[in-house]
Amino acid sequence: MPSIAVVYHSGYGHTQRMAQAVAEGAGARLIAIDADGNLPAGGWEELKAADGIIFGSPTYMGSPTWQFKKFADASSKQWFAQEWKDKVAAGFTNSAGMNGDKFNALVDLFTLAMQHSMIWVSQGLMPSNTRAAKRDDVNYLVSYSGAIAQSPSDAGADAMSAGDLETARLFGKRVAEVTARLARA
Repeated sequence: MPSIAVVYHSGYGHTQRMAQAVAEGAGARLIAIDADGNLPAGGWEELKAADGIIFGSPTYMGSPTWQFKKFADASSKQWFAQEWKDKVAAGFTNSAGMNGDKFNALVDLFTLAMQHSMIWVSQGLMPSNTRAAKRDDVNYLVSYSGAIAQSPSDAGADAMSAGDLETARLFGKRVAEVTARLARA
């Protein structure tokens, strides 16, 4: 089984709940970026040792949080040493709006991965976009580049859509399967 890390920042708990679902699907270790934008002790070493890294952040004002950006900027040492080159990468985000410019946040995560010469894994799920589709269906929000979720701004993480959380779990599973396939190659 490949070693996968989910490194994420969560402002109010919604993205943490999504990270937990992604990690469950991937059999991954969670590494939380704290409120000051720092990793816990040993976090950088865990990322170096991982076969794959899944990035996660809420979408605030159309991009990842400043805490996630601080982490991304701090990864320049890893970039210079090419420590993450050819590792599998993927990303997820959550916002209060149905759209909320989540795609732009995913592009930021993708760009970070490309800067590090990583291999990006897409969502890999067909959309739930028929008239019969329900809000709790898998990939109801329809993303191909990474997992996305929507959480009402006046509700806690316990009110997240079951379909969004299942989408996140299936996304983590896909990342683990692709990482395992590449490790065997």
